[in-house]
Amino acid sequence: MKKKSFIVPHDYTEVANIALEHAVATARPIGAQIYLLHVVSKEKEIQQAEDKLSEIASKHSGVEIIPSVRMGNIFEDIGDFAAEHHAELIFMGTHGTQGWQHVLGMYALKVITHSTVPFVIVQEKTAKETGYDDIVVPLDLHKETKQKLTIVANLARYFKSKVHVITPDESDEFLRHQVKANIVFAKKFFEERSIDVTATIVPSSGFDKEVVKHAVNIGADLIAIMNLNKGRLLGQISSNHEEYIITNDAQIPVLIMNPIEGSITFAADFNG
Repeated sequence: MKKKSFIVPHDYTEVANIALEHAVATARPIGAQIYLLHVVSKEKEIQQAEDKLSEIASKHSGVEIIPSVRMGNIFEDIGDFAAEHHAELIFMGTHGTQGWQHVLGMYALKVITHSTVPFVIVQEKTAKETGYDDIVVPLDLHKETKQKLTIVANLARYFKSKVHVITPDESDEFLRHQVKANIVFAKKFFEERSIDVTATIVPSSGFDKEVVKHAVNIGADLIAIMNLNKGRLLGQISSNHEEYIITNDAQIPVLIMNPIEGSITFAADFNG
């Protein structure tokens, strides 16, 4: 069986160390390896980067960490590197308005949109030893929103997590029926995999804020969303929802993935 792999882009900042901690906590239960990636723009920077990454990797035991340096730019090369190595997840830190090319908000979305591999975006909240005990899963009426369920289920099985599905309350009767159908689908999906699941309906107005508020109220460790900006020009108002979630003030890590185009096939099971 091929060993599973995760990617951690690292720019020597503390939040990148925190992203690495999250990756290590996720890799240990399944024996996955981690590629610690730094992107440089000049060949003369490669050796120094390799030395720094090796030093960082040496501080973690119990998991295989592979220092990797690549020439290019972060917006394209992180996703390309992850695809080439058939990675299951990319763990990336955000820095506020400082750091590696200001990887925050719209810039993080730009990196994510170039990737076929899902991301876990972390801020300054360190990883728990028990991993992600409570995962919030917003389900709106976009057909792509169900595609994240398999990845959430995999994480939930590793960490024996409880999954909290949250949906918007719609006043239109037809839309309300669709919301209820989504809840039934999601609950059945998780229950068939022996995963504890709850379902909550919140006001549809300001749904992104309601999602974060719910996550804070239950002490969630992860929020799982879709990046619906794939193929769109970033900067449109449509990206506000994703940006608000991944930069949430509660600093809750966010799992975010691009829709699988032309298909509703779920991502492959990490254990498969």
